[in-house]
Amino acid sequence: MKNIVIGRYVPGNSFLYRMDPRTKLIALIALMVAAFLIQSFTHMLVSLALVTLLLVAGRISVKRVYLGLRPLMFLLFFTFIFQVMFNQEGDEIFTLPLHYSLLSIVAAAAVVVFWFMTKKHVRFKLFYFLFTVAAVFAVLHYIDFGVLFGEGTFRVFEEGLSTAFFIMVRLIIIIMLSTILTITTKPTDLNLGLERVLKPLRIVRINTEEIAMIISIALRYIPTLLDEANKIMLAQASRGVDFQEGKLKDKVVQIISLLVPMFIISFQRSDDLANAMEARSFVPGQPRTRLHVLTWKRLDTFALTLSLVALVAVIVVRVV
Repeated sequence: MKNIVIGRYVPGNSFLYRMDPRTKLIALIALMVAAFLIQSFTHMLVSLALVTLLLVAGRISVKRVYLGLRPLMFLLFFTFIFQVMFNQEGDEIFTLPLHYSLLSIVAAAAVVVFWFMTKKHVRFKLFYFLFTVAAVFAVLHYIDFGVLFGEGTFRVFEEGLSTAFFIMVRLIIIIMLSTILTITTKPTDLNLGLERVLKPLRIVRINTEEIAMIISIALRYIPTLLDEANKIMLAQASRGVDFQEGKLKDKVVQIISLLVPMFIISFQRSDDLANAMEARSFVPGQPRTRLHVLTWKRLDTFALTLSLVALVAVIVVRVV
């Protein structure tokens, strides 16, 4: 939990920090739409390289962003495996016969049990999990003697593999772009930028200030609540609670012991925030003055123009 960077602001002084939050919001939307419209895997890899270059040029730690991606690796890996296993379009590029015998099933179960018992002692858990999956397939492939229950085939098709990589890279790009926004933008500036970007919705009588306030408060308290959850887990671990071991019933009890104080802390935080806003004479819907006024610079014009040009270029390439 302590490695999650979504919603965290990290102080810095690069050009990304000096940009107007309105520019970053509009550019983020434009680049996300462009990422969804890209159809070529080569273009997607180029986009990933450009986003990584943007991180380096903006003096944002690539390691920090990688640590923020780690909690989402399971989702990315599940999406990848789902596409590889069930997308059977295109040419067949890999075939692996599988033998379901008594000995192979017992050996595969032993590999899984060994992984479950040793995973907490391994540093790179994701790579260890991938190695375990490969070991299970190897056992089912090479052990073909004993009492045979049946046979099967694991097939990988060209379209399924390319689509799996394509979707995974697209999700990584979107997460990285969102992380750049939250890392380089203060919560107060993000709130003000959202109000300005959503201002045209007032024509249809939508209170954009309240929407922007809700979004900014949610982003602001994500890292706060994660820090509180980490403290509670450490406090309970010091009392002998292990969230990774035990039976299913014990894990449910442990999770409940974590959720109850989290709900209490959330209500206390919201009550303190409401009192602080009331003490500052905050009235929803009423005009408010601003201590910080957003200023548009040449850098913002250049960045916004570049983002819109990238979006238009992607649309033209897809249409042509």
